[in-house]
Amino acid sequence: MTPRQYLLAAMLALPAFGAAQAADTELWRLDCGSIKISDLSAFSDTLRYQGEERTLTNSCYLIRHDASYMLWDTGLPAALLGASQDGGGMKPSLATTIKDQLSKIGVAAENIETVGLSHNHFDHVGQATDFPQAKLLIGKADLEGFRAEPPAFAVDPALVKPWLDGKAEVEAVEGDKDVFGDGSVVMLSTPGHTDGSHSLLVRLAGKGPVLLSGDTVHFEEQFANSGVPPFNVDRAQSLASMDRLQDMAKALNATLVVQHDANDIAKLPAFPASAK
Repeated sequence: MTPRQYLLAAMLALPAFGAAQAADTELWRLDCGSIKISDLSAFSDTLRYQGEERTLTNSCYLIRHDASYMLWDTGLPAALLGASQDGGGMKPSLATTIKDQLSKIGVAAENIETVGLSHNHFDHVGQATDFPQAKLLIGKADLEGFRAEPPAFAVDPALVKPWLDGKAEVEAVEGDKDVFGDGSVVMLSTPGHTDGSHSLLVRLAGKGPVLLSGDTVHFEEQFANSGVPPFNVDRAQSLASMDRLQDMAKALNATLVVQHDANDIAKLPAFPASAK
């Protein structure tokens, strides 16, 4: 997307950001796995974290918009249930599935009408095919990335096969996307990690606006230290997207949640409690 197109998309979205809250919205934080990292320097192109270990959370989110349900990201694949995190490198593991968690609050998989993906990496897409009836929303560049030969780093087209095969509805999102048309849930273009990366704005009547980071950063302190992983596709875009989320959080007095940060996600209630 050119700077002119990006600006136009932002201008078109402004009325939605300022729109009155019409819908009854509710937000749940789901456990969608964890990734144990033995050498965190892989997450800084300045080698800031040499010798450090950390476990990243894989959080996903359920949004109720009146009687409609949307998932934001679908976490690690179910094949990783109970996987060992022993040894070095990056070790992903899953303790429970999205469907199992939904069943605990009386939401059937078939009730999910929309699946929004922050980007196309496997740890955010892993359980999408459990919801083949849902409309898939994903950045246009990241949708195209599923069809690339060979696929890019961390991209597995099999994880979105129903949508790639034309058996399920998909929308390639360019710029910002007002999901329900009333400003209550808005996908925000935040490229840099991938070309089509998005974050999500959810407006709640009680808690107020919540910003879900996608992978704009992987842990909260990267906002302060301008930390960019070497596997991001564009450093300048990454920094601009960080700025956008921070500026928006200040302007809206929003709760900014870094989805991979075990401490940061605690800004939202632990499942099965929800934020309203």
